[in-house]
Amino acid sequence: MNSTNRHTLLWLLESQLAPQVDAFMLHLLDCRYASNTIDNYLAGLTHFAHWISLCNIDVKSIDETLIERFLDDHLPRCHCEKPVFHDRIDLHAALGHLLVQLRAHAVIADPSIGLSPVDEELQRFDDHMNHVRGLAPKTRKHYLAIIRRLLLGQFADQPIAISAFKPDDIRKFVACQSEFCKVTASISAPVSALRSYFRYRTTLGDCVHHLIGVTSFPANWQQATLPKTLNSNEVERLLAALVYDGKAARRTAAIVHCALDLGLRSSEVANLGLDDIDWCAATITLRRTKGRREDVMPLPVATGQAIADYLKFERPQTTNRAVFVRNVAPRDQPVGPDLIRKSIRQAYARAGLPYTRSHLLRHTMASRLLSGGSSLKEVADVLRHRSLNTTLVYAKLDSRNLAEVAMPWPGSAS
Repeated sequence: MNSTNRHTLLWLLESQLAPQVDAFMLHLLDCRYASNTIDNYLAGLTHFAHWISLCNIDVKSIDETLIERFLDDHLPRCHCEKPVFHDRIDLHAALGHLLVQLRAHAVIADPSIGLSPVDEELQRFDDHMNHVRGLAPKTRKHYLAIIRRLLLGQFADQPIAISAFKPDDIRKFVACQSEFCKVTASISAPVSALRSYFRYRTTLGDCVHHLIGVTSFPANWQQATLPKTLNSNEVERLLAALVYDGKAARRTAAIVHCALDLGLRSSEVANLGLDDIDWCAATITLRRTKGRREDVMPLPVATGQAIADYLKFERPQTTNRAVFVRNVAPRDQPVGPDLIRKSIRQAYARAGLPYTRSHLLRHTMASRLLSGGSSLKEVADVLRHRSLNTTLVYAKLDSRNLAEVAMPWPGSAS
């Protein structure tokens, strides 16, 4: 460390954050960050420590709002003594780790303490969606974001009074949300969130039927179009593109096979654990699925081989029991659904295919089953649909059976 860095480091060691430095460093080392990343995070922490000292801010006042104030207000106009660390991305990451450590050591309060009326209402609504309705975490998160905008716009930091809502308030809110929708059908998500919230309020004895009545879904003919799938040539190109030399080549191959051969959703691929695979019985158990149930599926040879190759030759050493884990810090952590989707997009690009949606592989698997002679019921079982109606969209892809029931075209020779 040069003399300039030593000088700025004194800001940290002489600040109110000095007692947290050792725990902060140990946390970064446990996450196996590279040495240059640790240096950047430490420099960022030093800048923040210098700022709170200048502003005479107590450590116990540190929270997300204060960090946003530092990043949004101070950083663009910073006149701190040179040199100071200015990289916003690394500063944001470093201060996020600081919050984790301060709360882990009870230096600052947990964010659940001192909730606003809106936060408390959303927490109760989330408990209802989770324990009563059994909605998936992603759905709950999306609904909460929409209802948060509704409640903040109406009540700000005041207590929630559901009787204050008028039908016109809801109409205006839906119209405002539609401005963020790229296609008309997308407004169905805010409408679903509103209806779910108002139904929850009815369980509390509130009279909100007049509000539910104005949250109608737009016309959406779900069976109007054909589900997009890869044809056989495109499948071959995709599989051929999986054979390459790269840092995460085997992980990408295993991910693509899970989606293409088993029809797994991105979240289901990310949630796979080592204990979910029975190599002797050649089965795989799916847990924490969209249907919130456990399903046991046969493990295809190609999929099993791809996973085995990843585990033997590429997976980092880790104590985490997830199948797919991070290659970069923070290590010892499973990958998320976003990385699963990113890997599939990169596989498309490497194969020269003009696609981006990971769900396309699930559609392709269903189409291949139908082409192979499987019934719609069998396809529904493999896709783990609760209702056969959800699978009916694939009936339009069953050309073999559709040809048998097609009527002669009026006026044709036949």
